Amino acid sequence: MHLLPVGSAGNGLRRGYSFLARLASVCMTRVISFIDGQNLFYAARQAFGYSSPNYDPKRLTEVVAQNRGWTVAGVQFYTGMPDLHDNPFWHRFWTAKCAVMRDQGVATFTRPLRYRDETVELPGGGIVTTRIGREKGIDVRIALDIVRLARSGACDVALVFSQDQDLAEVANEIRAIAQDQVRSIKMACAFPVSSRYANRRGIDKTDWIRLDQSAYELALDPRDYRPKRVPG
Repeated sequence: MHLLPVGSAGNGLRRGYSFLARLASVCMTRVISFIDGQNLFYAARQAFGYSSPNYDPKRLTEVVAQNRGWTVAGVQFYTGMPDLHDNPFWHRFWTAKCAVMRDQGVATFTRPLRYRDETVELPGGGIVTTRIGREKGIDVRIALDIVRLARSGACDVALVFSQDQDLAEVANEIRAIAQDQVRSIKMACAFPVSSRYANRRGIDKTDWIRLDQSAYELALDPRDYRPKRVPG
């Protein structure tokens, strides 16, 4: 192990900070995960065929961290929340799942879906109009939290469970923070992969961590969040 000496007067503070930061990084690499719940769900559905968000965010973070010798310093979870009247099943599902996550110490961020009528052309001909809920602002919230927690020195690795390329520019900001603070910080991207899933790209400018089905299944959530009865 090679450590830089603490500098003399003039630039000693900067070199001293570098010494402590390097020492800390040798001893422990802290990771905070940022999980886009809907993005991860759709990727796992395409890759592995699961029909519900059956992952445990905390456990999934631990699986990735343990394989790399990282220490989990926090888990952040983000999802759009369906309106109770538009989709009572998924509203109750996510309400229950987020409550359990908060009990586990996971920081959860939900945002109401925005609904609008969209016209869809049917394969056999004809069209149908249906009400579709869209997520808005989740990627912006993730980006802000990554930058905030990295700048505060809370983590050495920002681990993003998403393939949203809108987050690619955050990696540039992480590099700027690392240079400014004279310490190692990086952004990594974890995502499901399989022969049936066409999207095999992580977020640009980040370290890619590919999750095959065996790794993903180490973090399955055994709880059943489905509502027992939905009032009709």
